[in-house]
Amino acid sequence: MADTRAARDWAMLGLVVLVGLNLRPFLAAPAPILNEIVADTGLGLGGVALLTLLPMFLMGVGAFVAPGLQVRIGTRRGLLIALAILLAGSALRLYAQNGVALIATAALCGIGVAFIQAAFPGIIKARFPTSVPVVTGLYSAMIMAGGAFGARLMPAFIHAGYSWRAALAWLAVPVAIALAAAWRILSDVQANRPDGTLTRRLLARPRTWVLMAAFGLINAGYSSMIAWLAPYYQAQGWTSADSSGLVAVMAICQAAAALGLPTLARGNVDRRRWLWLTIAFQAIGFFGLANLPEAAPMVWAGLCGAGLGGSFALALVTALDHLPRPEQAGALAALMQGGGFLIAALGPYAVALLHDWTGGFAAGWMLHLGCVLVTALLYLRFDPRRYNVAMSLVR
Repeated sequence: MADTRAARDWAMLGLVVLVGLNLRPFLAAPAPILNEIVADTGLGLGGVALLTLLPMFLMGVGAFVAPGLQVRIGTRRGLLIALAILLAGSALRLYAQNGVALIATAALCGIGVAFIQAAFPGIIKARFPTSVPVVTGLYSAMIMAGGAFGARLMPAFIHAGYSWRAALAWLAVPVAIALAAAWRILSDVQANRPDGTLTRRLLARPRTWVLMAAFGLINAGYSSMIAWLAPYYQAQGWTSADSSGLVAVMAICQAAAALGLPTLARGNVDRRRWLWLTIAFQAIGFFGLANLPEAAPMVWAGLCGAGLGGSFALALVTALDHLPRPEQAGALAALMQGGGFLIAALGPYAVALLHDWTGGFAAGWMLHLGCVLVTALLYLRFDPRRYNVAMSLVR
């Protein structure tokens, strides 16, 4: 019996890896090959921003809808449908003949990812109740590593002679593998369906909105880095391969921090000192990108990545800490992501507007420096001694 349980746990950890790896490549992949995409489709800065803005917006809206869908159709069925939608969105990029079609595929991918991201933290808390920080860190690290995978792979496909459409469509293959694994492994997942009134009760708590704001302000920086880091340096003469390497460095540092910081923080339920460390990383990184871009680009990208990845993972852990029951904690994490991604979706567009007004990206990086400093103040609220009071109407 113990061996069977251990085998199921290892299989579930494998699924955490596979699913996590597929949640960001569709966002990160276009940036290093934007020159090819823009030349072929004629997309302007606004259209390019929509490749990130629209799926992030849908990921936000979808996170609000996901708990209700779990009530109606169940977690397993919902996840399989969501992976199938992500698979379709990735594969259909092979037939994206213009910018509108490409943006539509990004939207389809965003819809699929929305449900997955909303449901998965609750599954982790249910299956690994004594290892939530470590497994959440692994899940977050795989999300960030998937971004590096997508960014780094695209120039290699272009160099091998594939069109940008075919290069993007190849990302459907790992999604298909994840879908096949989920079909087999998720039959063992017993996740309770959330109470249909839970979303309303969570939205009545101010703490839910503070979690949303903090998550959104940080992830606005992530969405802008995914959209504009490569074009920022390509405008300074970097090649697509070199700029994709810079995005990969950012994503690798994200993955390392997403895995490492929750592990380091697991001994104390007060996560704030680690959250503030991620703020310091981002503040230095965004200041360097804005004011000293050529001095140490790998350092600035790496620091931003470490801060963003650590913040993402620790935010999920912090949300899950607030409530003891997995279905409640999962719903809170889903709402945090929902409101957060609605805020984060504005990041690339805000940077594009500032670029139009100022003629460069520096003002956008300074905007995100301001966002992380505001978030540092919001983190003051996350005192675990106050969680019972903060969520008193939900328990």
